[in-house]
Amino acid sequence: MVFPLFSFQLMPNQWHLVLRPNRDSAMSDFLWWFTATHTMRYRAHYHTSGQGHVYQGRFRSFPIQDDQHFLTVCRYVERNALRAGLVQRAEAWLWGSLFRWLQRPEPEPKLLTAWPISRSPN
Repeated sequence: MVFPLFSFQLMPNQWHLVLRPNRDSAMSDFLWWFTATHTMRYRAHYHTSGQGHVYQGRFRSFPIQDDQHFLTVCRYVERNALRAGLVQRAEAWLWGSLFRWLQRPEPEPKLLTAWPISRSPN
């Protein structure tokens, strides 16, 4: 299952993805696989099998309404580590799309899809 991935941020306690599903049920199917796989790896790494929830609730998703909404959502996602006080500059967060967008060439494996609209210069 491959999706165009436009922006992401992996945080210590949450993650954000801006992606485009390729069919109606694809988002639920992908996120079930993503969270189940992460939970199994997390439990194996920390030896915490059977010790409660890793995820407290179902994921939230919503459709992007227009170009301005897309820019707003991607900016929110890419600034998340900065807002959380984890870095001094948003592009310094190594586990986010802004860091990857600024690397030339993009590090392997290539994860990101070109945006459907022009990226703001700032």
